[in-house]
Amino acid sequence: MPRTTFQELLDACVHFGHLARKWNPKMAPYIFDQKNGIHIIDLHKSIVKIDEAATVAKQFARSGRKILFVATKKQAKDIVAEKAAAVGMPYVTERWAGGMLTNFPTIRKAVKKMNTIDKMIEDGTFATLAKRERLQITRQRAKLEKNLGSIKDLSRLPSALFVIDVQKEANAVKEACRLNIPVIAMVDTCCDPTPIDYVIPANDDATKSIAYIMDVICAAINEGLEERKLEKDKEDAEAPVEEAPAKKIRPRKEAAAKAEEPAAEAPVEEAPVAEVPAEEAAPAEEKPAKKAAAKKAPATKKEPAKKPAAKKAPAKKEAAEEEPKAE
Repeated sequence: MPRTTFQELLDACVHFGHLARKWNPKMAPYIFDQKNGIHIIDLHKSIVKIDEAATVAKQFARSGRKILFVATKKQAKDIVAEKAAAVGMPYVTERWAGGMLTNFPTIRKAVKKMNTIDKMIEDGTFATLAKRERLQITRQRAKLEKNLGSIKDLSRLPSALFVIDVQKEANAVKEACRLNIPVIAMVDTCCDPTPIDYVIPANDDATKSIAYIMDVICAAINEGLEERKLEKDKEDAEAPVEEAPAKKIRPRKEAAAKAEEPAAEAPVEEAPVAEVPAEEAAPAEEKPAKKAAAKKAPATKKEPAKKPAAKKAPAKKEAAEEEPKAE
């Protein structure tokens, strides 16, 4: 079932295009007719494209990814800021800072600087500064808040861009195309739809038209966020049921110690089994012992080789003969 109806789009003035003399020929497939020098957009095609864009936005929100809303034109500023903040998505309604996507780390540094100033104010260190320094920091904080306050929660690159008026936000579209970030955009008859991934042919100048398209996209994002929340609740509810038996199975320290004691005693009981083969092997060990004794036996017969000790006997006789001479 489509999210929009033909009559609702007609009442919101979505069908009014731009001046015929300022048209872009690439928008010809989405133009129904020309009346009083103004192109009329084919709302049947707009219904299909709005549903496609809403489905994509819902998928991004369901997966927990961020969509950056970009609208710096006067008619769309307040509407986009209000709708995007209600859904919890980042938005840019002031000047698009060059390199906001391609030079994202530098933008993050500026956001961190703003956060440090906030911490100084909370800690009380801000009050200890000189009056001139406080004025400078206050002005700097106000400037950062104006340009980057809406994206201070954007910790990484967005997963998609939603742009109103592709001509005015040409830099944002170029940066997104360079980084392969999908772009959802409201495209009027004077714009080029080539770089846009999800084209919504609609009037991007009337506040009623912008508010209506934003309502449809934000409603789809809300659906995605609610589905994500329900999935998380189911996972949280199922997780304790699976963990409960695992906790009961865990043995206590005392039970583990008791289990280790019989395991340590088991080898001691096996000791007598090992003694039986030892006794059988004893007779086998006696034979090598006898052989070793047999080898050592001839060593004892070699005692007569100690003949030099017997030759020393004449020396004793000479000593006995010398004794009477001394007398």
